[in-house]
Amino acid sequence: TPRLGAIMEHIEQAGIHSGDSACVIPTFSLSAAVLQEIASATKAMAGELKVRGLMNVQFAVKGESVYVLEVNPRASRTVPFVSKAIGVALAKHAAQIMTGEKTLRELGFTKEIIPKHFSVKEAVFPFLRYQGMDISLGPEMKSTGEVMGIDADLGLAYAKSQMAAPPALPKGGNVFISVKDDDKPNVISLAHEFVGLGFKIIATSGTAAMLAAERVPVTEVYKIREGRPHVLDLVRNGDINFIINTPSGKIPREDEVRIRNASLARKIPIMTTIRAAQASANGIRSLQRSSLRVKTLQEYHAN
Repeated sequence: TPRLGAIMEHIEQAGIHSGDSACVIPTFSLSAAVLQEIASATKAMAGELKVRGLMNVQFAVKGESVYVLEVNPRASRTVPFVSKAIGVALAKHAAQIMTGEKTLRELGFTKEIIPKHFSVKEAVFPFLRYQGMDISLGPEMKSTGEVMGIDADLGLAYAKSQMAAPPALPKGGNVFISVKDDDKPNVISLAHEFVGLGFKIIATSGTAAMLAAERVPVTEVYKIREGRPHVLDLVRNGDINFIINTPSGKIPREDEVRIRNASLARKIPIMTTIRAAQASANGIRSLQRSSLRVKTLQEYHAN
């Protein structure tokens, strides 16, 4: 009988390459019915494909509907991450099964392990080395590595992953918000959250007007072509501590790229998706509430 190593939930939505997205084990927002559907579909495909060893599947979930995006009858780069998250050497197990040396029962891997802690995989990008490259994420993979943050608290696990793939999340300061029209309704509650966390909100005219209409305290700043000091001046002067900037289209506006590149040079964290910005707000809340604790992998898997 096939066994699941883990079901990982992406923080970024479908359309961002899986290698570029932050992922969490165990899942944090999927229903029991969706998880059951994912598990049964994966096992059915493994049986049909007669896979011995490892395979990975990517699903898209919309509401309670589950869609298969791709099935790969091989290991993936996330196997070391999953192994550390659940405390089982999956590659070693797979090698023994593929050579016929052992069965899953003999290896003692008879049921899915749901850890009591959260493990967050975050992608590492080479943007500082290749300045001028647009940092917005899409279907092309841009990451060159990955890091891991672990904690019993999901917010702290995410915050640790950002520390490992700097820049780290700020605990306070100014947040600059500039999002495409589709994201404007979703950014309102997020802006309220950042205000509640003690941050000041800065935005250019369109976003500022929308936030003000929704009773979010906001300071308006000039766009680059409107006058000085403009948003790029604030970024370069270190007056911005966090940026939420979702790309306006497939070909990003020149201003967006200049702002993103300046924020990179100043090592200001910048989120280009609403889901990542939301995860960041949760991480900042956890950082404000509790101090970071460090434990070894062995301690996490001891119980």
